Amino acid sequence: MATRKVTLSLDAGALEFAERAAKAHGISVSSWLSKAARREAVRTGYHPQSTALSESTAATDEKELSAALEDLRAEG
Repeated sequence: MATRKVTLSLDAGALEFAERAAKAHGISVSSWLSKAARREAVRTGYHPQSTALSESTAATDEKELSAALEDLRAEG
């Protein structure tokens, strides 16, 4: 999936958690935060509006949505 560079502000505790979790999973903090944001969006009921997306983007989002739901189920 395409990425976009953004600037975020995190409190020190949240950043420390993200850094430790990313290291434990062997991925970058950016990748970990991206996955965590997607999981949280799914958990709280967000569903992408595919009518506003191209077919390829919608298909990619659907795959990532499925993966996020699978991750949530695995975590219990």
